[in-house]
This record gives sequence, structure tokens and C-alpha cells, in this order.
Amino acid sequence: MTTQPEADKVALTARNVSWDWTGLPMHYFDANPFATHLANGMNMLLPEGEVFFVEVFQKALPLIKDDAVRADVIGFIGQEATHSSSHQSLLEHLKAQGLDTDPYVAQIQWMFRRLLGDRELTGRKAHSWLLERVAVVAALEHFTSYLGDWGLNARAWDDALDPQVLDLFRWHLAEEVEHRHVAFDLFTHLDGRYPRRVRAWLIAAPFLVILWARGIRYLMSVDPELGEADRRIRFRVARRTWRKGLFPSPWSLARMFLEYFRPRYHPSRYGSTSQAVAYLASSPAARAAA
Repeated sequence: MTTQPEADKVALTARNVSWDWTGLPMHYFDANPFATHLANGMNMLLPEGEVFFVEVFQKALPLIKDDAVRADVIGFIGQEATHSSSHQSLLEHLKAQGLDTDPYVAQIQWMFRRLLGDRELTGRKAHSWLLERVAVVAALEHFTSYLGDWGLNARAWDDALDPQVLDLFRWHLAEEVEHRHVAFDLFTHLDGRYPRRVRAWLIAAPFLVILWARGIRYLMSVDPELGEADRRIRFRVARRTWRKGLFPSPWSLARMFLEYFRPRYHPSRYGSTSQAVAYLASSPAARAAA
């Protein structure tokens, strides 16, 4: 069983952060509609996804035999619930400005509530379905661990993002680094079989890409501040976005995708707990919550 070294762990605590989006412009990311909706696509995935994470882990709690794993899972549940509500607040602000997010959110809800939701199963089948969903959460947390490490070190964000959105993103990503080991350690504790791990990633990764891409395209199409000629996603604009360091490059994402297939993989390789804790100690929202 591969777990994160104890020296790189901290007690996981939910921080009661809050946000005031008054005056935030529609295109808050580098004054760039594509970069903004690239971020918004993930913002829209997160609330539903993290509600799903919380529900699955709550169902898994009675199966945990290790006190340290249980304590980590309880801390993870608290942090993920706060992430969901925080990103939802930004979406509500954008919706009030005229960005209609409901049709796309309905697609995300279908995935997490219908495709991956509870089923009328009992006995071994119910247990197996729960393990499959724990494996999916661990797979998706592989991506958020990578993104957490990347975002905490994305210096281009410092000047490109509205300060409050920058703090929202970095606060969230710091907590993702802080708890990056939990989902994988829970999966390892309950099951840990390599075929199930790989199968979950091969299911989760394409759905993540497809939903994110659909979200960007949809948001560009309904953005009330864009003219018809500006709604198309152009490759040169996307390329400029990652070349400026605003988002990971396709090559970096490809390496991340392949990393999960390593038999001895563990998410502790992504990021630094001390860096995450240092950011959380300086985050304006986290300091206000404390």
C-alpha cells in the first residue's frame, strides 16, 4: 500500500471563506473571453463534482478500518463541501450579469447524479459500485492534484486575474495540494486494484475533457458581451493562452494523463504541502475566515 509520507501531511480543516464579487467584470481573466470561459468551464464542473465526491465518501466512511484514513476523509469532506459553495457563488454572480449557465449545468448534473449516482443495488453489487465511484473520485483528484501544483506556481496569473478570483483559485488549489493524497489513499485502503484504478481513469478523463470542452463552447455561445463574430473558439487564441502561461500546455496535460498509469503512482509527487500551507496562511479569504 503506497501512502503519502506522514511528514508531508497536515490535519485537514475546512475554512469558512466567503467572497464579494461586486464589480467583477464578465471577462475577468486577462480581459480575454476564451481564457475566462476556460476557467468558467471548470468552475461549473466543480460544484456538482465536489457534491458527488462528498456523497461518495460519506457512504464509504463506515467501511474504513484505519483511523488515520478516516480522519483524512472527514477533513476532505469538509474542504470539498466548501469548495463547491465557493465556486457556486462565482457562477451565481456571472448568471446575474446575464450569463445563462443552467443548460450546461444540467449536463454536468446528468453525469454525476444519473450516470455516476446511486443505483438500486444490494449486497456485493452495491459494494462494487461504491468502490468504482471511489476509484473515479481518486482518478479525478489526480487531475486536481496536478492542477493544484500547476496553479500555485503559475506566475502569469498574478497580473492576469482579478485579485479576488486569483485568491479563490489559489485558495482552492492550495487545499487540493493539501489533501491530494486522501482519495487515492482511501481507494488503496478499500480496494487498490490496478485494473480498477486504470479503468476509472479511462472513464473519468474523457468525460472531464468532453464536458470541459462543451462548457467552453457553450459559454462562448451565450456570452452576452460577445458579438457573433467573436463566439467561435480559434486555435490561435487557445495557443496564445497556454503560451502566455495562463493554462497548462497540451504536452503538460498529456504527461499528467500518462502518469496515472504508473504502477507505483502516488499523488504526493504533485506539489508541496509546505507551499500550500504557506499560501493558505497568506490568502486574504482564508485569513478573514480564521
